[in-house]
Amino acid sequence: MADAQITLTYSRNIGVVAIATGKHYESAEKVLGATGFRRGEAGTYHVSDADEAAAKKALARLVQRAQASGIEVTASSRRFIGDAARDIARLLPGQWNTQVEIYAHPVWQEDLLPYLWDNGDLAHAVRTARIPYAATLTNQATATILLLAERPGHRLGYLVGALAPAAFGEVDGDPHAPRSIIVGPFPGPAAQAITERYLPAYERAVHERRTTMVAETLGLIQSELGAQHEPRTATGGEGALPEQSRQGAWAGGAFLDRAWREFLTVVDHAPVLLDRCRPAASAWPQDAEALDQLAAALLAAEQVRDDLTRGVPLSRADHHQRTWPVIAPWLTHSDSFLRQARAAAPSPPPAPTLPAPPPRALPADRPAHRL
Repeated sequence: MADAQITLTYSRNIGVVAIATGKHYESAEKVLGATGFRRGEAGTYHVSDADEAAAKKALARLVQRAQASGIEVTASSRRFIGDAARDIARLLPGQWNTQVEIYAHPVWQEDLLPYLWDNGDLAHAVRTARIPYAATLTNQATATILLLAERPGHRLGYLVGALAPAAFGEVDGDPHAPRSIIVGPFPGPAAQAITERYLPAYERAVHERRTTMVAETLGLIQSELGAQHEPRTATGGEGALPEQSRQGAWAGGAFLDRAWREFLTVVDHAPVLLDRCRPAASAWPQDAEALDQLAAALLAAEQVRDDLTRGVPLSRADHHQRTWPVIAPWLTHSDSFLRQARAAAPSPPPAPTLPAPPPRALPADRPAHRL
């Protein structure tokens, strides 16, 4: 494969679209600019087909100049991926925005991997095949970002997966990730498959990942607390500072500093989980009071974080006095929260139902059985 390539495709809105890729993609871009192509969306180039004769001349000049420069030019059998993404987005529930992404240099494609949240064909393709461009479909209301890519090695069809929510950080190899799906070239069936199969699986995966992150964080804080030589709780009710912390036994409150930093994971992910919990409809309706306490603690924690973000003066002692009372209830009621969160997980998407086979016709020479 040449070190610079130009892929030509067609958009019903803007005409012929050219995408420059390869290690020396800049040389391909220069040729495009010199032959009448205009730079457009996300680094693509295009020439309008409104004047058919002018468009043909531009294409002829492009092919001639590219051949002279050792640049490979190919015509895609697919329509422009930006059009495909927009057509699908219009049929999905909610409001979705689309954006074309060009991974012109091969190493740019590798930048996807830490944030591609997938355990299926899409992640495998990004690791093993060349995917020079894709499109994102973003729902701001749900913070969902889908990735649409052409299926490598096939003339038709797309792979649909997701990028991780921003709060998840890097997710390469995450066992909770959903599996991407394969959709056909027609927007109606593709949108239906995404709506009925992929999005429910994605939402369940997000819920499970958030629950796991909260559980691991609370477990870590609890284990660190238990390692502090059987710390006692000062009198004064639930949430009082550990007695040994007041005596300076924990390296001047180092434990409480670490606990707060770790607890921010709970602050980030637990509110959405709490909103889903319905203790009255679960097998443990008695958890309702505990969940109310946890919700109140989260509000207090968010206020502390907001104050710190805005630079409100807060001594270390005041910081501990405000943060430990919001952490302690979560350690006390962690079991109640986790069982409610797991019970509130979205239902898995239904398995596709196959149409019943038609009844077998009797052979023409065989009479029907009579009673």
